[in-house]
Amino acid sequence: MPLRNSLHAPAFGQSAMGQTVKERQALDQLFSLAYEELRRLAWSVKRGDPSNTLSATALINEAWLKLAKSPRLAATSRLHFKRIAARAMRQLLIEAARRRKAHKRGGDGDAIFVSFDDSFDRAATPKESLIALDTALTELARLEPRQALIVESRFFGGLEISEISTLIGVSEATILRDWRAAKAWLGQAIRRAE
Repeated sequence: MPLRNSLHAPAFGQSAMGQTVKERQALDQLFSLAYEELRRLAWSVKRGDPSNTLSATALINEAWLKLAKSPRLAATSRLHFKRIAARAMRQLLIEAARRRKAHKRGGDGDAIFVSFDDSFDRAATPKESLIALDTALTELARLEPRQALIVESRFFGGLEISEISTLIGVSEATILRDWRAAKAWLGQAIRRAE
């Protein structure tokens, strides 16, 4: 009878990530349902970063790998999954931007431009870098967590006001007010950082 290393072998009914087979299948199904939306979102976010060499498909696949490695990913709905995937894409884009910037030693690194407006067409603009946005968003999360969640959900997750309202459990009017306040605060924070 062969010996099994209990530290590395999943228990019966568990995947290697510590999820049950049923949980893993549910996660796979959520990913399949949201894939096209996430790919479109990844393309539009990536389009705002002309120096990024990852394709939209590669970005979403990297995000999926990051999510799949999570020991206990518990998405409660398709919207919740999109929000979690948006955070993973944000983290991947920031990591890539920091690597490119560090690679430039002594300079400002490659410019990373994103648009931050209501249309979300993500046209490149020299005013806002992804790293500056992330820094400001992290600071906003300390001060106003709900506003930061709304920005992350809209900008990186592509969620509509109504979807965020459903996800967070507050009125659309409140989400819209917080969205406007967060955009104004982030704009000022990014300008101060320049």
